[in-house]
Amino acid sequence: MKDEYLPIPMQATPNVQQFLNLIDRLSDAVGASVPPIVNLERLRSLPSGTFGRAWADSLDRNNLTPLAGLRRKQLHDGIHVLTGYGTDPLGEAEVQAFLLGAKFRLTHIVLGLGLWRPIRRQLAHQADLTSEQARTRLWQAYQRGYQSGFDVDTWQPELLWALPLEQVQALAGLQQFSNR
Repeated sequence: MKDEYLPIPMQATPNVQQFLNLIDRLSDAVGASVPPIVNLERLRSLPSGTFGRAWADSLDRNNLTPLAGLRRKQLHDGIHVLTGYGTDPLGEAEVQAFLLGAKFRLTHIVLGLGLWRPIRRQLAHQADLTSEQARTRLWQAYQRGYQSGFDVDTWQPELLWALPLEQVQALAGLQQFSNR
């Protein structure tokens, strides 16, 4: 029940969303959901350039609200901030590839494969991005995770919110990848 979670709109990937809804129901049923770790107002009050403020700004920029439920699910948006990957289908798949490289979980493969159809739609509407470039980005994300030593299971971003984003990236082994 610790596997990663994605905030994908229902119309984008109904099978992925159904899977995620099932995880939510199961985690609630077995009491695995945890209290919210993200207090958006608190993060918005942090100075610009901090990890927490970057997290709040990312949520605001993408018109998202903090995720609830499983701890790993709640960390998802922070991983976008940490890695710089977008919230479009390819960016979501890059997060899964990064996490797969960092620590193998079958769920990352399942969710990544579930995003392939939306990625193909994205490629069809984005003339400057080819299938080969998308595959290269996914492979680079996997390698980045593998080389980072990042462990989402032990990561405690709530202890890092007041630190500069670059320092948090360095602590996660991502300093050499900051300007991807």
